[in-house]
Amino acid sequence: MRVLIVGASGTIGRAVTTELGQRHDVVTAGRNSGDVQLDITDSESIRAAFAAAGPLDAVVSTTGTVRFAPFSELDAAGYEIGLRDKLMGQVNLVLIGRDSISDGGSFTLTTGVLDREPIVAGSSASMVNGAINAFVGAAAIEMPRGQRINAVSPGVIQEAMEAYAPYFRGFESVPAARAALAYSKSVEGARTGVVFRVE
Repeated sequence: MRVLIVGASGTIGRAVTTELGQRHDVVTAGRNSGDVQLDITDSESIRAAFAAAGPLDAVVSTTGTVRFAPFSELDAAGYEIGLRDKLMGQVNLVLIGRDSISDGGSFTLTTGVLDREPIVAGSSASMVNGAINAFVGAAAIEMPRGQRINAVSPGVIQEAMEAYAPYFRGFESVPAARAALAYSKSVEGARTGVVFRVE
């Protein structure tokens, strides 16, 4: 397969690129790096990236930004960061990309453990992750041309724990390479509308 990996330079993205790159032709994408440049907050950038990438069988998104802040400090602008970036950025990858991938191709989006394990200062991430999970379940029943869509919801990634540990006290971390297996299950399997949880 020919697989576009968005966010390929990130911690999860690198692991997914290594995992899928053993068996498939991987096209890497990022805001400032990769085989093609792609900013998920910019629809024109997404369109240009799909045009540059050429024929694709799968799209994997391992990117998305949200704001971590106490609920008492968040306003609409704070929530808008995650809505515009991680939520609508990934939704737009599907809306724009569905015409560019093959019949029976797939999309795999990324959510995270806060969809089920809320933490202090994580209300934006929980909201966005839950919305993406719901989108995947609903979109799966209407995807065109036999296309599939899933999400991967990993626990806090071991390699990122140094930066995120203060937010995730008591959480068991997940090695990025183990999380990458769930992306492989989504891309190389047959299921659709599924949230693959990695704990």
